[in-house]
Amino acid sequence: MQRYSFGTIVTDLNGVPEATHLPILVKEENDKLFLLSHFAKANPQSAQVFGKTSLVIFTEPHAYITPKLYEKEESVPTWNYVAVHAYGKAIVIESEEQKADLLQHTIEQYDASYLEQYQKLPADFKSKMMKGIVAFEIEVTDLQAKKKLSQNRSETEKENIINSLSKSHDPNEKEIAAYMAKLKH
Repeated sequence: MQRYSFGTIVTDLNGVPEATHLPILVKEENDKLFLLSHFAKANPQSAQVFGKTSLVIFTEPHAYITPKLYEKEESVPTWNYVAVHAYGKAIVIESEEQKADLLQHTIEQYDASYLEQYQKLPADFKSKMMKGIVAFEIEVTDLQAKKKLSQNRSETEKENIINSLSKSHDPNEKEIAAYMAKLKH
């Protein structure tokens, strides 16, 4: 979750699933797991997320698996992936001080070289900016890891896939190969 922290938060918006893609900070505290982020206030989901369970999906890496790597010709393509589904109820972070702390931590995680410039911005500019966001924290109440890494394939097929993906120029494919190799040990 920390490595692939651009997550998707899914909530119910008047009976219809609504999703927003957000950078999400992951915090562990007192044996609890928290997810922190913010919406633009203009996003309708920002007013509907509180008081009900949200699903936050973290995905990556993933890779297409060609049936050419299988032993049987009568095979179909598939996709290997690793994902995490985190559930919990969002609570709003209201204080400007807490929002400022969240934004600072977000900058430190994603663009530490910008932090000095950000800290020099006028206080009234930052205050106005914070009025345009809705910050939140989710205490994770259920965490589910999902993976499809050709577990159902023969050892020969797994080796074919690992060898093929590890030679790829695509970092996702190389990572899937590494995850598959770990499963073998």
